[in-house]
Amino acid sequence: MMDAAPLPPTWQPALAPVLASPALRALGGWLRAQEAAGVTVYPPRGTRLAALALTPLDHVRVVILGQDPYPGAGQAHGLAFSVQPGVPVPRSLGNIYTELHSDLGIPPARHGHLAAWAQQGVLLLNTALTVAAGQTGSHQHRGWEVLTDAVLAAVAARATPAVFLLWGGHAQKTAARIPALIGGPHCVLTAPHPSPLSAYRGFFGCRHFSRANDFLATQGRGTIDWRLPDQA
Repeated sequence: MMDAAPLPPTWQPALAPVLASPALRALGGWLRAQEAAGVTVYPPRGTRLAALALTPLDHVRVVILGQDPYPGAGQAHGLAFSVQPGVPVPRSLGNIYTELHSDLGIPPARHGHLAAWAQQGVLLLNTALTVAAGQTGSHQHRGWEVLTDAVLAAVAARATPAVFLLWGGHAQKTAARIPALIGGPHCVLTAPHPSPLSAYRGFFGCRHFSRANDFLATQGRGTIDWRLPDQA
């Protein structure tokens, strides 16, 4: 098993066949072998499908696509860009907060726990759902993309409009593999990654948060309250 948590019910029709595929079985075997060899894998079992558990398919209003989990101890918990309570806010997330403040006047949160967004229908999805401790990108191209592409395709196949926020080349190339996004009912917004290396190239000033809410409102899907509670 790649994760001790069961697949959330609303995702099962689209994803259960993928999880039973040879590629995902091979990934599960590889992860077990890595852990048996003493490799520390983040996030821990039981949290790797947290993005799907907190945001059912029929609740998805916004998709924010990351690359892989944070590789530091105690950081990752299954939501892209999010860290566990008590962990310092990573620099990329700090830049997201800076843009939120500029765009919507929301003061930067004191923590980096984004579960409140996920519970409102913001799918915080990484393209790889695990990483080896201290090794960014170490579980890319090991099979997770088969599952996460299927997640994106399931959202894109719905007639209910959603917003896809694609920050950076990796997210944009991943979305390009999903044909249903092209010409569909969804709003696709692109910008550079919020990393300190690229945020000044166009992430700052992209106004994706207000633009996402404007689109959702015109589609009768309400808006996201991007404010985060003072305590995670």
